[in-house]
Amino acid sequence: MKKNFYISLIIMALGTSCQQKETLVYPAAERENVTDKYFDTEVADPYRWLENDTAAATAAWVEAENRVTEAYLSKIPYRNKLRERLTELNDYEKIGTPFVKNGKYYFFKNDGLQNQSVLYVADNADDVTAGRALPLLDPNKFSDDGTVALGTISFSNDGKYLAYSVSQSGSDWKEIYVMDLNTKQLTSDKIQWAKSTDISWLKDGFFYSAFDAPSEKGKEYSNVNENHKIYYHKVGTPQADDKLYYANPKFPKRFYSAAVPEEENAVFIYEAGANNGNRLFIDANLFFDSKKMPIQEIASDDQFEYAVVEVVGRFFYVLTNYNAPKYRLMVGDIRMPEIKNWSDVLPETENVLTSVDFTNGKIIAVYDKDATHRAYVYSTEGKLENEIALPTYGSVGFSTNKNEKDIFYAFTSFTFPNTIYKYDISANKSDVYIEPKVKFNPEDYQTEQHFYASKDGTRIPLYLVYKKGLAKNGKNPALLYGYGGFNITYRPSFSTSRIPFLDCGGVYAIANIRGGGEYGEEWHIAGTKMQKQNVFDDFIAAGEYLISEKYTSKEKLACIGGSNGGLLVGAVVNQRPDLWRVAIPEVGVMDMLRYHLFTIGWNWASDYGRSDDSREMFEYLKAYSPLHNIKNDGTPYPAILITTADHDDRVVPAHSFKYAAQLQASDTGSAPKLIRIESKAGHGGGKPLTKQIDELTDIYSFIFYNLGMRF
Repeated sequence: MKKNFYISLIIMALGTSCQQKETLVYPAAERENVTDKYFDTEVADPYRWLENDTAAATAAWVEAENRVTEAYLSKIPYRNKLRERLTELNDYEKIGTPFVKNGKYYFFKNDGLQNQSVLYVADNADDVTAGRALPLLDPNKFSDDGTVALGTISFSNDGKYLAYSVSQSGSDWKEIYVMDLNTKQLTSDKIQWAKSTDISWLKDGFFYSAFDAPSEKGKEYSNVNENHKIYYHKVGTPQADDKLYYANPKFPKRFYSAAVPEEENAVFIYEAGANNGNRLFIDANLFFDSKKMPIQEIASDDQFEYAVVEVVGRFFYVLTNYNAPKYRLMVGDIRMPEIKNWSDVLPETENVLTSVDFTNGKIIAVYDKDATHRAYVYSTEGKLENEIALPTYGSVGFSTNKNEKDIFYAFTSFTFPNTIYKYDISANKSDVYIEPKVKFNPEDYQTEQHFYASKDGTRIPLYLVYKKGLAKNGKNPALLYGYGGFNITYRPSFSTSRIPFLDCGGVYAIANIRGGGEYGEEWHIAGTKMQKQNVFDDFIAAGEYLISEKYTSKEKLACIGGSNGGLLVGAVVNQRPDLWRVAIPEVGVMDMLRYHLFTIGWNWASDYGRSDDSREMFEYLKAYSPLHNIKNDGTPYPAILITTADHDDRVVPAHSFKYAAQLQASDTGSAPKLIRIESKAGHGGGKPLTKQIDELTDIYSFIFYNLGMRF
C-alpha cells in the first residue's frame, strides 16, 4: 500500500520570551491493521511498517520527521551560540591513560576538535609528556567525515603486530585489520562480520568472534544475530582459511569469546547471553603440552559472572560474584581448574569490588562505595597495605602491567576533567602526570551526594551538581539522568556538555536507581523482570525529591536517559506526565513486546523477561512498555525530543520510530513531540566529535528553550 506524507508547519515563531507559541503538524504516518496475539490478548501494532528501516516509505517518513525537527530547532535564537560554546569547551588537548606493551608506551590523544582520537607510541614515560611520541594509527584517515571509528586494539605478545577493529557509521559490526609494527604498514589480513568480539593473540595469530555473513541484503542492521562462533586467524592467510575454534549450535542465541593470557599457557572461553552472568571454560592444552585434553567447563552457573583478570604461572585469578553479590577475587590452578577448587584472595566486603589490577607483585583493587570509587593496594595474599587517596567523588581507572614498573591511573568527576596520575606504589604517592586545560573554572561549581527514599522506602543515592550560590527557591531548571539496568553503575564523570546548563543556573542530577550495579547483584536484580517497576519508582521519587527540596519545580524539571535509560524516560513520562516539563529519550528500548526479535535484543531478556515467557510476564511488560502506554485523552505531556540513528543495530531505530509515530498521533497536549534521526551513526560508540557536538547542541537547545532558559 502506498503511503503519503505531508508536512505543514502552521505557526513557527520562537521568541526570546521562551514561551511555547507554535503549533506543529507532524508527518502523517499511516496506521495499518496489524495485530499480534499474546496468549489470549490481541495487541495492535499499527506502525509495524516502520520496522522495515530500508523501505522507501520509512526513508520518506524519516526525511519528513527530520525536516519538522530541524525547522523547530533552527528557530531557537541561541542555538548557534550554544554550538559555539560547546565547540569551545571541547577544544582542548585530551590524552588518555598510557599503557605499556612490549616495552613501548601507547596512548590515545585528541588535539582538541579531531573527530577521532589518534593512537601514539613512545619509548618511555617522559617522552609521552615531552611531545616526543609518534602517531601510530590515525582513525581520522579512515574516512573523510570521521564516521569510520577505531574499536578494539590488541598487540601480539611478541611485539610484531597490532590487530584492530573498525566500525562503519556506528554499527556494531566490525572489520579487523593487522599492522606490521616494524614497517607500520597493513598486512593483507581482513576479517569481516565480527561482532561482540575481543582480539586475543596466540603465537602468530589471534582469536576473534563473529556471526555468519548476513544472508538477506538490506537487513544487516535489523535481523536477529544468531550462532556466534570463535575463530582463530593466522596472520597472512585469508579469512576463508580461519579455523573454527569453538561453537555451540545447541545455543544459537548466546555470545562466545576467547581470552589468552600473556603467558599463552591456556585459553579461557566465555559463554554469555542466557542469564545475568556467564559460563567459563578452559582449554589447558597449552599448559599440558604433552597430551591432548578436551575443553573443560570450570564454572557452569550462569547466574554469576566470572572474569579471569590475570594469570601468574599456573594460577588464574577470577573476579566473580559467585555466591558473593558484591563480588570477590578468587584464585584457581590450571592443573585442577574447576570452581570447587578455587579459593578467596579478596573476600566479599560491604562494598562492591569493581576491578582488579596486578602490578609490582601487588594487587590494586577498586571498590564502589555509594556509587563512587575507592582504590586500595593489597598483597597477592590479600592483605590490605594502603588506600590510594583520590581527589573527590569520582571514577578511577588504572593502567598496569604485572611485568612493568610504571603505574598510571585516570581520575574524573563532575567538575574534574579526566586527569592522568603516575602512582608510586612503594611510597603510596600520586603525582599529576597529564592535566587537561578546559575553558572553565571548576571552583565555580558544587558537587553533593544526597540520599532519598523511593516509593517502598529504599534508600537511593543522588548526585547533584550546580553553580555555587544557587538559591534553593524551587525556580531553578534541573536535568535528571538515570539508567537503572544491566548491572551498570553510573559514577561521577566529567562532560563539557553540562557546563552551559550549569552556567545558566541549572542543576544536574544523577539518580543511582535500582537495576544498576551500585550495590552489587542484589541491587541489580531488584530492578529486573517483574521488579522493573522499582526502577521507575526510584526515578520518579528522585524528581519528587528535587522538587520537595526546592531545587526545582515541575515547570522546570527535565529528564534524560539513553538506551535502557531511554526506556526509563519513556516509561516515567507515561506514568507521571505531570512531573516533567521536558523529556529526552535517547536510542531507547520502546517496544517491550518485540525487542527480542531484532539483532541481539534476545540478550536483554535476563533483565527484562520476554513477552512469550508467560502470560504474567507479557502483562507486566505491556503495563510499562513506553510504546503501549501513551495516553490519548488530552493529558498534557512534557516537550519530548526523541533521538536515534539510522545505523543503530543494537537498539534498532524502529523502537523510536514507532514510539514517535504513536506519540504524535495521540492527544497529549500541545508541547512538541519531535524525533531527531542521525544519519551514518549508531548506538553512540565511535560517533565523530562533529556529530556529537551537533547532537548535544540540539538536545540542550531543546531543553533550554522548553524550560524557559536563556543563553
